[in-house]
Amino acid sequence: MSEKSLIDTSSMSAGQRAALEMAEDSRDSREISGFAGSLFMGQSKLSRLVPFPEQSREDREQGDVFLEQLSTFLKEHTDPDSIDQNGEIPDAVFQGLGKLGAFGIKIPQKYGGLGLSQTNYSRAAKLLGAHCGNLTALLSAHQSIGVPQPLIVFGTEQQKQKFLPLFAKGQVSAFALTEKNVGSDPAKMATTAELNAESTHYLLNGEKLWCTNGLKASHIVVMAKTPLPEKPYAVTAFIVDTTWPGVEIVTRCHFMGLRALYNGVIRFTNVKIPKENIVLTEGKGLKVALTTLNTGRLTLPAACSGALDRCLEISLEWTREREQWGAAIGKHAAIAEKIADLQADAFATDAMVRYVSALVDHDKSADIRIEAAMAKLWGTEAAWHGVDQTMQIKGGRGYETANSLRNRGETPDPIERMMRDCRINTIFEGSSEIMKLFIAREALDPHLRRGAAVIDSRNPLSKRIPAALKASLHYARWYPLRWLPLTLEIPTRTHPELKTHYKSINKWSRKLSRALFHAMLVNGPKLEKRQILLGCYVDIATELFAMSCACARTDYLLQQNPTHSLKTIRYLCARGNTRIQQFFNKSKDKTSEKGGYSLAQELLYS
Repeated sequence: MSEKSLIDTSSMSAGQRAALEMAEDSRDSREISGFAGSLFMGQSKLSRLVPFPEQSREDREQGDVFLEQLSTFLKEHTDPDSIDQNGEIPDAVFQGLGKLGAFGIKIPQKYGGLGLSQTNYSRAAKLLGAHCGNLTALLSAHQSIGVPQPLIVFGTEQQKQKFLPLFAKGQVSAFALTEKNVGSDPAKMATTAELNAESTHYLLNGEKLWCTNGLKASHIVVMAKTPLPEKPYAVTAFIVDTTWPGVEIVTRCHFMGLRALYNGVIRFTNVKIPKENIVLTEGKGLKVALTTLNTGRLTLPAACSGALDRCLEISLEWTREREQWGAAIGKHAAIAEKIADLQADAFATDAMVRYVSALVDHDKSADIRIEAAMAKLWGTEAAWHGVDQTMQIKGGRGYETANSLRNRGETPDPIERMMRDCRINTIFEGSSEIMKLFIAREALDPHLRRGAAVIDSRNPLSKRIPAALKASLHYARWYPLRWLPLTLEIPTRTHPELKTHYKSINKWSRKLSRALFHAMLVNGPKLEKRQILLGCYVDIATELFAMSCACARTDYLLQQNPTHSLKTIRYLCARGNTRIQQFFNKSKDKTSEKGGYSLAQELLYS
């Protein structure tokens, strides 16, 4: 068992124990300190959110130059419908993006990149998300989880000087973790890398599935098992040159959407990898992957923010001009509600992305585990719902392809394409279900740090009793405070309505902290199996995070323009309060959890 693990694995099967110990060993060991984590603890620390961290003028101007060039290039030289129809991105587009520096947005200037901030990178992702899903996937898979990001964070100076200039000039990279029998459980990884007798290089063997950009990549970050005596499931990250002998593209994968996604199965047969191509160090591959994904996940909600803006634009134009029963359909309440949802979701998603991006820009080592995961979870679900509702608003014209609409002389709104392309976002880089489990584990961490030794059956009583006394003293003070409406750190200049929303968020946060504590007392170590219950708590906290970021963003906009409308935040918070109450109700209803599980097991094994 990893010494860092706080969870008792003694009663688990070998497979469960291996998977959990790998995950625990690769976790960021820092105690949760961000705003999102405080929501689970009943102490929404507004000082970490307010005033809203706005982009500096200098940084914005640097980004504006690139974004204007990128926008012009996308409009004049790319055809998203043609890319979708042909399943290919033209070579001229690759070349044009390379000349713009679009493959090296965050690569420092000393290595030939643009050296732009995380905020400007997110702005670029938003622009791409409103335009073309295929181009978004190409650039984000390369820069968010491909070779550049791991090297920027963990690479040696020699590695950075060798590889980063290549990508800054337009070469493409990829990331290879998933295998046929391995999704979110790397303990089952079959790809191996064995060090040769002379300790000069590794021999890589295995096969990776769904390697996005793999067909175009010059280099790939490959995760492979490198067993160590003390860590039989250790995984190491390697930089692999795709021109090396033994690297083979087995097949290209094709999907419902993102039809120009250069995704495939890649086989490695006795591929020689020099030791200097290890990223970070041997056995730390999952740490590289998880840390990279923390920041990489931000690209998805950023792109979804752009998609939501596009959906809102299309919906507003249509609902103004389309009439039914003597009035524009936007006048009908059923349609107006969908428009309001689109506006609220677009605003909140954008606010979350801006906030988390600013955290990264302020401190490259900032702990954004929960914040990034929540932005990804909430933003991608909101975008999927938004595209679905936009199709509903447009009816048959939403279901019809853009080319067909164009042939009939109507506005070729690409809702059909957007729906196909958008669906993958709730699966990419950690499905919604995995995100909930990940967030739940992090949310429990402060409690596990204080109470794990008490319930860990491996510990002797001589250790468990003192731990119990210490924990009891802590919670004897902590728990009563979660019932008290303590004074919030709300700036005096805050608009009165926003103060009301902040107080409501804090009230829900305190209720959530009590509910989570009660669940731990009742379920003990078995709480980790109550996935539906934990999912409800994560949904509550994520809704609170979205509301909080949106409130803080509104506060900032009001400082810039006192006449800024409060209707969006008013609707978002009212809707959020309703949703949160529903999540609390669901968490108490065991009918679905027990009955559904029982039915599923009968269907599976009877």
